[in-house]
Amino acid sequence: MTKIKPFKEPIYIIRPVLAPLIQVYKKIDEIWESKWLTNHGNQHKALETELTKYLNVDNLTLFCNGTIALEIALQALELKGEVITTPFTFPATVTSLFQKNLKPIFCDINPDDFNINSDAIEDLITPNTSAILGVHVFGNPCDVEKIEKIAKNYQVKVIYDAAHCFGVNFKNKGIGNYGDISMFSFHATKIFHTIEGGALTYNNSELKELLYLLKNFGYGTKDEYEILLPGTNGKLNELQAAIGLLNLQLVEDEIKKRKHLTQVYRENLENVDGLKFNVEKQNVMYNYQYFPLLIDEKKSRNNRDKVYDLLKKYNVFTRKYFYPLCTDYLFFKKDRDYQLPIAEKITTQILCLPLYSGLKDQDIIKICEILISLIK
Repeated sequence: MTKIKPFKEPIYIIRPVLAPLIQVYKKIDEIWESKWLTNHGNQHKALETELTKYLNVDNLTLFCNGTIALEIALQALELKGEVITTPFTFPATVTSLFQKNLKPIFCDINPDDFNINSDAIEDLITPNTSAILGVHVFGNPCDVEKIEKIAKNYQVKVIYDAAHCFGVNFKNKGIGNYGDISMFSFHATKIFHTIEGGALTYNNSELKELLYLLKNFGYGTKDEYEILLPGTNGKLNELQAAIGLLNLQLVEDEIKKRKHLTQVYRENLENVDGLKFNVEKQNVMYNYQYFPLLIDEKKSRNNRDKVYDLLKKYNVFTRKYFYPLCTDYLFFKKDRDYQLPIAEKITTQILCLPLYSGLKDQDIIKICEILISLIK
């Protein structure tokens, strides 16, 4: 058997979508001509309008990043006490709760899509529960219909961390229409980005003014010296908004290419014993943000951690995403006996492989060959 040679250049987990520099220079000229760098200028206004259309939502507010957006969402909904959420997520989901003095109550996840297990939520609801914070992990929508029913029955709010879900539709509706508020991240690693940035989408238009106040130091709109409430600085600047306007033109092509590359992955890995990846659900239009898979240490020659390390020797850089669980963070003090068997298993098996439009079919095929050689 011929030994597989490493890639000559590193293959990273992601590469940012970048508009042509000539277009960026033109946008910079527009901004310099306006002399308006921040505080909701023309680029900012245009991006809010275009994203509202693209995401097919009624209301959208931009922020400097997704984390600040999520924290402000929690504040805007006036949450108190406990919030039921998932332990299998990026740190910002849970640290946002701590920042707003809310107590996370962790619910186990599904083994097939890694989302919060909607069947286990009701058992965790107490008189102190104020909300459910779901995460659409890897662009897979949560069971939004069941979660909505639970929320109505118990009169609690629903927030979604939709950081991975830009452009995803469920039953022909933009995913940002579900729940009371959804947060989108526009970090450089996302399929759509503003370098750093984020947004909140929501159905209640009365939230718009409140969100503006909260992200702009609490300044009122009628009196420039009037501070109406304790806000913060969560604004997206004009340069970032301009990059967003340019990148929005590239999103459809990026999704199309990633969809194709995802299919190449699936065709080459679907019959490999010891590997498992998500099956696409009906009624969902995906964005192919990530390609996650599970490595079963009982069926693989090497466990996930070993595969992760060995792939680096081939110049392939993957990610153990999400690892560790939020319940394993050093600052988190467990004051209850959480039963999270699925999440605890998944976090030791999960691995996200490189996926971005700059890769070619032969790159994906070679990654698969290397991975299989490490599994069998």
